[in-house]
Amino acid sequence: MPANRSRTEHWRDNLQKVVERGGSLELAIASPASGGTAPSDSAGTDVVWRVKLLAMRHDALVVEQPAAFGSTFKLLPNIALIGAMTIGQNRWMFHTRTLGGSSAPTGGQPTLLLALPDRVERCTRRSFYRISTASVRLPRVQCWPLLNPASVGPAEAANRTLLRDLINANSGPIVDRAEDLRPESLLLPEVGPMFQAQLLNVSGGGMGLMVDRSDMQVATSKPFWWMRVDLRPDIPAPIAVSARLAHTHIDSTQALYCGVAFEFGHDASQRDFVVSLFARFTDELQRRQIRQAVA
Repeated sequence: MPANRSRTEHWRDNLQKVVERGGSLELAIASPASGGTAPSDSAGTDVVWRVKLLAMRHDALVVEQPAAFGSTFKLLPNIALIGAMTIGQNRWMFHTRTLGGSSAPTGGQPTLLLALPDRVERCTRRSFYRISTASVRLPRVQCWPLLNPASVGPAEAANRTLLRDLINANSGPIVDRAEDLRPESLLLPEVGPMFQAQLLNVSGGGMGLMVDRSDMQVATSKPFWWMRVDLRPDIPAPIAVSARLAHTHIDSTQALYCGVAFEFGHDASQRDFVVSLFARFTDELQRRQIRQAVA
């Protein structure tokens, strides 16, 4: 039996290996963007949360609750999720749902129970985030090498003002206002040339991004980045955040994987604001699922 087929059929063993090595799963809330067919341009994006797989019980998987920026994000019971595990150069995806969470004792990690998948399916190298019944649409991120980290304050304030105005105006999707969101029309800190990335995952301490090999040199030219994470239409404008480049490696496609750590040292209110936006995004996807279930 081919090794990949064997691993697919023995997915329980693979999950147990992830537990034993202290590894993680990736989870995304199932959304119009993560349907089995190719999503439309208006389907939005998926945020993939990287969470540690703590245990595999006979009836459930036990994982950390999704977290970012030092805050956890609560998932309601019976929320459909797209899950993934990676072992070596191979990746498998599956469907699961939340069974409820538990509040940890003081100082402990809140946990989340997930239904065991009925089956897993291996992703192909060309479609690393898609299987026959689901796909994950990764957010786009505009990135700049940050020449002067002390210059981010005014740009962060401008981004907060823009987003608050759009949210308070209940403007909804602003695809028709794309011209107003071009980098040259927004206040930027002191930065180098822009490059593009895809947001692969979010975890408690930072984000994982994939950068095309043609942009490797500019991406690694400075230790700090200025980024705009595009979660439209659920968040009406890209979210600006600064980060420190923590580690890099070249993947099997010769693209550059970058792990970045969030930086909020210049204005503590920026962290709370960014947390509120990711919480808003997470809550909106859950509300949409619930509305569709009762419709």
